[in-house]
Amino acid sequence: MAQPKRRWSKARTGLRRSTWKVEAPGYVECPHCHEPVLPHRVCKNCGYYDGKQVINKEEAAK
Repeated sequence: MAQPKRRWSKARTGLRRSTWKVEAPGYVECPHCHEPVLPHRVCKNCGYYDGKQVINKEEAAK
C-alpha cells in the first residue's frame, strides 16, 4: 500500500483544519409568540409551525 513520502507540517495541518470550526445554530423568531426557534422546526413554546398549530400545548401539558 502506498505511504506518504513526508509528514505534513503543523502549519499545513492547521490550514486544512481551519474549516472545521463549529458555528452556533441560527435562530429565527417565531411569528406567533416571538420566541427564538430553530428554523424549520415546531415552536416548543406555542406549538405552531408554518402558521398552523401542529401541537396543542394544553393537551401536551397533561
